[in-house]
Amino acid sequence: MTLLKAENIAHAFDYPLFKSVNLEIKAGESVAVLGVSGSGKSTLLHILSSFLKPQEGRAEAFGKDIYALKVAELAKLRREAIGLIFQQHYLFKGFSARENLQVSALLCGTTIDSELLRSLGIAHILNQDSSSLSGGQQQRLSIARVLTKKPKLLFADEPTGNLDRKTANEATDILFDYTRKNQGAFFIVTHDEALAKKADRRYRLENGALIEQ
Repeated sequence: MTLLKAENIAHAFDYPLFKSVNLEIKAGESVAVLGVSGSGKSTLLHILSSFLKPQEGRAEAFGKDIYALKVAELAKLRREAIGLIFQQHYLFKGFSARENLQVSALLCGTTIDSELLRSLGIAHILNQDSSSLSGGQQQRLSIARVLTKKPKLLFADEPTGNLDRKTANEATDILFDYTRKNQGAFFIVTHDEALAKKADRRYRLENGALIEQ
């Protein structure tokens, strides 16, 4: 079953980024996109994750054109089905680690997974103010907050930039395992070749074309 699809997508700013991008991600599958800075990786992620309408083509989730959805339908999709992880953690300032997780759980009607927190190595810092945590702890907390939503569509943009290699491997293994276990779709853009190799399929965005590796 196809969960996420790009169909003849083209987009440009002051210069063309890409044209006629086609991609399908099926349930339980992960896809990594590599490319130099400015190649359009993040723009493609924003298009597929519902936050930037393409100038040409269609972006589909669960067989529906994302950008043809009504405002309330799109909000529901983002709240219940889409999880976004960035290099910057975007935690709620002035909230404890636990409160950051509770907001996510409350909005999505889910519960906090204690085993997930232990596997990420953050179960012991829940009562601390999120702003007092180290950069690595903040990033792992942001990953836990996203997975607390239990999204079917998971997106990550350079998610391991603030993590050492060992922690990065452990955190990304959790993301890939989560995708397979929950039969979701995982789309990740990165400069990290080692991280990209963990995905089921790898592509390079180069000279406006998405090329399978």
